[in-house]
Amino acid sequence: MTDTSLSAVALSPTGLVLDGREEALLCASLFYFRLPRETWEARLAQVRATGYRAIDVYLPWNFHETAPGVWDFAGRRDVGAFLDLAHEAGLAVVARPGPYICSEWDGGALPAWLGLDPDLRVRQAEPRFLDQVRAWFDRAMPLLAERQWGRGGAVVAVQLENELDFFDTADRHAYISALRDMATGHGVTVPLIACAGQGDLVGANGGVEGVAPAFNFYPDDRSPFVEAEVRRYADLTAARGLPLLVTETNRRHATLRRLMVSGATLIAPYLQASGYDFGYTPSVGNWGDPGGFMTHDYDFGGYLSPVGEARPETAEARTLTAFTRTLGARLARARTTEAEGVQDVSVTTSSSPSQLVLDGGGTVTGVPNLTDEPGTAEVGGRTVALAPHSTALVVRDLPLAGFGLPGTLAFASADLVGAGADGLRFASRVASTVAVGGETAEFAAPVVGEPLRRSVGGVDVVVRHPEDVADPDGAPAEITGPAPEAETLTAAYRRALPVRSGAVEAHDLPPSSEAVGVYRGRTHYATTLDGVEELLIEGAADIVDLALDGDARPSHVGYGGAFLVPTAGATAFTATVETWGHANFDDARLPGLALGSLRGLGKVWSVTGREDVHALWTVDGGAQWAGDPAPVRSLGGWSSTRIGRPATYRRALPVDGTSHYAFHIDGLTLPVEVNVDGEARILSPDDPWVHLAPGQGRDIAVTAPHWPGSGADGVELLRLEPVRDWRVEAQPDTALLALAGQDAEGLAIALPLSLAPGEETWLDVPVPSGGRSLRFEGEQARVSAFAGGELLGRIWLDDPHRPRFTGGDPGRLWIPGAWNSGTVRLLVRGTAGGAQPRLARVTATAAPE
Repeated sequence: MTDTSLSAVALSPTGLVLDGREEALLCASLFYFRLPRETWEARLAQVRATGYRAIDVYLPWNFHETAPGVWDFAGRRDVGAFLDLAHEAGLAVVARPGPYICSEWDGGALPAWLGLDPDLRVRQAEPRFLDQVRAWFDRAMPLLAERQWGRGGAVVAVQLENELDFFDTADRHAYISALRDMATGHGVTVPLIACAGQGDLVGANGGVEGVAPAFNFYPDDRSPFVEAEVRRYADLTAARGLPLLVTETNRRHATLRRLMVSGATLIAPYLQASGYDFGYTPSVGNWGDPGGFMTHDYDFGGYLSPVGEARPETAEARTLTAFTRTLGARLARARTTEAEGVQDVSVTTSSSPSQLVLDGGGTVTGVPNLTDEPGTAEVGGRTVALAPHSTALVVRDLPLAGFGLPGTLAFASADLVGAGADGLRFASRVASTVAVGGETAEFAAPVVGEPLRRSVGGVDVVVRHPEDVADPDGAPAEITGPAPEAETLTAAYRRALPVRSGAVEAHDLPPSSEAVGVYRGRTHYATTLDGVEELLIEGAADIVDLALDGDARPSHVGYGGAFLVPTAGATAFTATVETWGHANFDDARLPGLALGSLRGLGKVWSVTGREDVHALWTVDGGAQWAGDPAPVRSLGGWSSTRIGRPATYRRALPVDGTSHYAFHIDGLTLPVEVNVDGEARILSPDDPWVHLAPGQGRDIAVTAPHWPGSGADGVELLRLEPVRDWRVEAQPDTALLALAGQDAEGLAIALPLSLAPGEETWLDVPVPSGGRSLRFEGEQARVSAFAGGELLGRIWLDDPHRPRFTGGDPGRLWIPGAWNSGTVRLLVRGTAGGAQPRLARVTATAAPE
């Protein structure tokens, strides 16, 4: 253990310096909130065995404040215990308490109820938000301060906020200053950092003194331009007397090597150790098209799977970390530059490879192979074999006196993974060259378990396969065996348990889920329609299951956008709205994807009239014509040779001054600006509706760039009346867990199980003992699985109306061994709009513990 009387952490131009030890650090993301507590110690040991000396750890605010003013730091939420275990494992910790963390986590960890305060503005230097943050930091920061490296703990840095340069914070300096002062006020003395998600240094830390910038890089692993970009940031930070800290990046070690030779001294590939989103915790709105659901299986292909399986990249981790330990301070103090002497590369490689000039002499040149094929390169006049998808780290002219050896390592195309009085140790997957002094030796590609040995220039040299590189404690690398076979589970018991409590409250208008205390879970709505032929629903999110006179409609997945529902004269209207998650990005294309947006049914209107308003718009094309009067055209109907130039269309709408209206542009293909009575907003193709309150809409203007074929298909004005008198049942996650924990008589059945659309039932499925990966098969059904007093996760079986899933495997859940009592309880719901709802079977595969 570290002698705490001498322990210290500092941020220097060479990186994070721990107890005076200058070393390039590799750091794995490892999140306690995505793992059962029983697995923490083993998973930390797995990371340490890869040679990584650090982990980064988010602290999700809404994981610990489960309801307003209700705090939980016990059991699986005992972050202090996790940090203590990390310290015992010999791992340093970069702690990331937010308040916003992203991490594809529900709401980016911002509590759902913040959106109930219309005057609160998230991630701003605004008193209401900062008061909420202060309450969180008052609990989180003391836990971190007590466990700082200099006080016998593991915490070596604290990150404030996360990727703030993606968000429109009005006063970044004031905001980050406020967070800094909260942290230091609780005695945090280790370095404070703030990471840039897209390279905006000041956008991340606000230029605040005492908060060092860090960077997140997510390049294409095959991009030839990585090195030049990273070197630019290395130069920017060096000019400020700071190191280049890469707090998130890709997981492949071929890419991590490119970052290292380009000047990064802290490299933290995101999610090397995967996990699971237990409970109602995944987010929505992840990447690309708006509205993706994050899977419960939180996996981006890191070196440890969500259930702790070691993947082949663990050997690459051991090799690279052994390389960094061997060179130690020489590498940390190195200066990066564009490489010299690299030529005749036979495969696609970097457009500008990097080279480190080592402290004390010698260089390390990175030569990537960005292809699927083996290749070669000439480095300093010698041939280097390049394995597919690799980056060779070629060492040249390294004095060996500091290792207790004579002479100079003139050239090595294999990875230098050890040096001492007993000689030099290397690792390689391909044939390699090692030259010591004036003697050169050629080595064939080593085979696993059969190292190659010989004396070169009077020095003992060993070259072994990367899978034979030992962990820092000397244990051999873990070899992953064949995948276990899946066992099909068909036995089940249908339990006579209620799926709802039936306790309803009366509301004039449908409240948001958060307004009735559903921060995670689902909310049920019911009303009676009288002569309503069509409904407009505005603001519903996320999963909306409607029924009219008991007839279930296809599931609607929405994020605050409006949609129409024909009623065909039905009188009974019911809706169940389940929160998959709150948005973790801030996406303006849909209102429900804004940070802080609410969930629930939204507003429900009866459509009492329609009017075609596509014509009679006056056109203002600015400099595109001269004269007066303005032309009159249909909306979007102005033609011009000036492609992309804006044109503004204006008209008065036939509103009565007392009713609500919805203005709808059908077939919108480009975002447009809509100005209603002097108030501007952006209308997107994903949500081409504008709500007009009574009195609004007498003057409306639409400004759009001219683009052939981008005119509207139709433009309508809908007159609306609110649907009133609602019966609402709140069913938060705690209520669902309580139902799942009840006992009841069961009827033995055999899968497959067929359901009616909209029907729900409880099933118990016997599961073999131990940790298991569970896979569900069927169609037109959603499955929620419970065990160990927790929601394991949710699966949406084949359904044309389900959303796009992102992240890991959307069909797999994990039941940890400690939670497996021999049964998994399922809540199965049939969905409408396709085939017969059916849970066909469940398969279980053994998972490591």
